Amino acid sequence: MRRRSFLKGLGVGLAASLSYRAHAQAQPQVRWRLVSSYPKSLDTLYGGAEDLAKRVSDLTGGRFQIRVYQAGEIVPGGQVLDAVQQGTVEAGHTYGPFYVGKNPALAFDGGVPFGMTYRQHNAWMLFGGGLELLREVYADFGVLQFPGGNTGAQMGGWFRKEIRTLADLKGLRMRIPGLGGLVMGRLGVVPQTLAAGDIYPALERGTIDATEFSGPYDDEKLGFYKVARYYYYPSFWEPSAQLSFLVSQREWARLPREFQEAFQVAAQEVNLTMMAKYDAQNPKALRRLLAAGVRLRRWPTEVMRKALEEARALYEEQAAKDATYKKVYTAYWAFREEEYRWFAVAELAYETFAFPTL
Repeated sequence: MRRRSFLKGLGVGLAASLSYRAHAQAQPQVRWRLVSSYPKSLDTLYGGAEDLAKRVSDLTGGRFQIRVYQAGEIVPGGQVLDAVQQGTVEAGHTYGPFYVGKNPALAFDGGVPFGMTYRQHNAWMLFGGGLELLREVYADFGVLQFPGGNTGAQMGGWFRKEIRTLADLKGLRMRIPGLGGLVMGRLGVVPQTLAAGDIYPALERGTIDATEFSGPYDDEKLGFYKVARYYYYPSFWEPSAQLSFLVSQREWARLPREFQEAFQVAAQEVNLTMMAKYDAQNPKALRRLLAAGVRLRRWPTEVMRKALEEARALYEEQAAKDATYKKVYTAYWAFREEEYRWFAVAELAYETFAFPTL
């Protein structure tokens, strides 16, 4: 009697196990490739894509795997949008302003000179209609966009010589892409576009006189302080620099709903944690740079004022000839004005009193 009961129970357990295995095998298995605009050495920027891939795998029990490739492995860092659009890969992690040549409105995906800070930009994206506006732009490329991290306000770059007046910028060769490059060009700078790995050799050889990239943590890794001692702040061209995950709309439509949800949750987490990582890393990195002899300098007021004047003129000129750009710019700037008024009351009032002066 006991033997029959045991065998019966064994049979039920075996049947349940086989049923579970069959169900698991029937679940979809998805493998994607994702290209990053950054090298592995920039572990926070590149790491955002790795964090997404790991979280997606965890949330789906390993059934949705995303393999991440650094810049240059499949395509150069500045061709991530092209790779996703053309179907070379299913997804990418990049910076919208890299592609203003394709559509100037993409500048507002990452951030613009004298624009919003990280928190303000995030508010516009998630609750101010920014995400919907940018997704309309990306749809022309067959791509779906998700906010994917931020550096926060960046530094104003590395210079071989001190900048005391506007005149000191005349003819200066500086690595600075996108809208920041256009604004600096209007101040007399000769803007250059170089990938991360090409900047140090150009600065060392004297091919360029200055460069900007990110903030202390990333800049220290790239070694700019060894060949350019003056470190300026703030980066008025990038008070916020949001990265984005780009996904092929065709491939997205093929995903099971569960996998879509996992991807969205993972992207949202990266959008939060990348900023937190930089806020933890940058203070220590700046302290190390100063100990190494870096000379920290604030931009002269006349440079800032002239840059703001030229930035607004640039926006208005572009809006006058591009309806899509005007639509995004008008919405962005209106939200910015509201955010600035509120932050001036709460955040700025507190910071002005409590923060130490340099």
